[in-house]
Amino acid sequence: MALFLLHESASGYALFEAHGLDEIGQNTEAVRNSVSDLNRFGKVVKLRSFNPFTSALDALTQCNAISEGLLTDELRTVLETNLPKVKEGKKSKFSLGVVDPKIGNQISELTKIPCQSNEFVLELIRGVRLHFDKFVGDLKTGDLEKAQLGLGHSYSRAKVKFNVNRVDNMVIQAIFLLDTLDKDINSFSMRVREWYSWHFPELVKIVNDNYLYAKLTKFIEDKSKLTGDNISDLTDIVGDEDKAKEIVDAAKSSMGQDLSPVDLINVQQFAQRVMDLSEYRRKLYDYLVTKMSDIAPNLASLIGEVVGARLISHAGSLTNLAKCPSSTLQILGAEKALFRALKTKGNTPKYGLIFHSSFIGRASAKNKGRMARYLANKCSIASRIDCFSERETGSTAFGEKLREQVEERLDFYDKGVAPRKNIDVMRSAIESADNKDTEMETEEVPVEPSSKKTKKKQKGGDDIAVEKPTENTNGDASEDHKSEKKKKKKEKRKLDQEVELDDQVVDDDAKKKKKKKDKKVDNAEVLEAAVETKKKKKKSKTKDDE
Repeated sequence: MALFLLHESASGYALFEAHGLDEIGQNTEAVRNSVSDLNRFGKVVKLRSFNPFTSALDALTQCNAISEGLLTDELRTVLETNLPKVKEGKKSKFSLGVVDPKIGNQISELTKIPCQSNEFVLELIRGVRLHFDKFVGDLKTGDLEKAQLGLGHSYSRAKVKFNVNRVDNMVIQAIFLLDTLDKDINSFSMRVREWYSWHFPELVKIVNDNYLYAKLTKFIEDKSKLTGDNISDLTDIVGDEDKAKEIVDAAKSSMGQDLSPVDLINVQQFAQRVMDLSEYRRKLYDYLVTKMSDIAPNLASLIGEVVGARLISHAGSLTNLAKCPSSTLQILGAEKALFRALKTKGNTPKYGLIFHSSFIGRASAKNKGRMARYLANKCSIASRIDCFSERETGSTAFGEKLREQVEERLDFYDKGVAPRKNIDVMRSAIESADNKDTEMETEEVPVEPSSKKTKKKQKGGDDIAVEKPTENTNGDASEDHKSEKKKKKKEKRKLDQEVELDDQVVDDDAKKKKKKKDKKVDNAEVLEAAVETKKKKKKSKTKDDE
């Protein structure tokens, strides 16, 4: 049986024919030894046809199709034109060797060409790949390497294509950095307090905030220079005039030792670094909030930006989090406690990272586990909506409704107030999301300058003057007017539908009443007819008696 080999190179499709397989035999070791020697391998494998790609874009599309196991029209024509035809009802006298079994199955299904992919075929194709530039004479030295490099770059770039606004990796890095900054700022602030307390120990008891303490350290410098003139400046920093006076009084009677100018300069520089870190931490938090509103708006509105970002970073990505069941999401971050409980056969943990949500803190001690389970359920729904929905980013309609559900469940646990059904809440969420989408569409639609009257006048002739629409100086007002009109139209439609329903109900009632009346009339007519027949019978009997 003849064996053909399909090789998909960066420059085109190549078909090879294997000869003399009986001499080598179906032995992979023999093939592996002969692959390195071109003289031996060239006698076994020979080029049958080579079809180059027309452009780099064509090469990329063909490469994508092959990687997904799809048979393109170009590859089909190459195979059908260069391989012997397979007659129906007869066994083929050849087979095609391919690297990927997926594309082999696709080829055999669509073209009825028998394909095989085993170690023997893979070794032969490895030899083809090794000596490919020697088989194809038209290729110059370096052409194949350039084609492979360009196709590799474009293929990787196409595989990594994503929506720039929905990169969850940015959130993962931001939340890691935020946690690290919190630890560093706390440790550095303690170092500033200890360092400057040698000079002004009373300031620690007056000011508790780390950022304010560093700012005061930078401002005060030497405590002996503090006077009543500095109270206004201290008030601006602290925000309280009484505290500013207390700082000045404490500086006058301070028990701290004096520091040299060099030491004070070092303390001030370190305090400035702590202030800069605190400022950067605040900016990073704002960045995290904006990124979460783009990537996972519903999850952020349900559980908060920081907890949502921690869940995403712990799961690895938003897609991984969306794939997690709610039971797994509930204990994310408590893996050690879970495995320890399983090992010791103790109680498993009720919550992990989700514990930092305010909902669980507000729940009573006996309801914390139930609240965590319910909240994990809603977080799972929100993450799946954010990950797989095709709506525009920034829509928080579902997250807000899910948050309302969690609030209602809290009231149910504490006060016994019955919550709404899930189907009703989801319907209202879909309606609100659709309303937001329609509002966005109305804002994007440009205002048409010509009306129906002007169009009719334009059709009538050029001599007739065209009525120009009045220009709105305020564009927002016109958009609001349009949205109000649309709302009014919707309300009218709803009223019309309600009126139609009422009319239908009235008509049904009237029909029922008519039927009842008709039945009554029919019954009366039957009774009258029966009475008349009885009277006739009586008359006839009396006549017979006479």
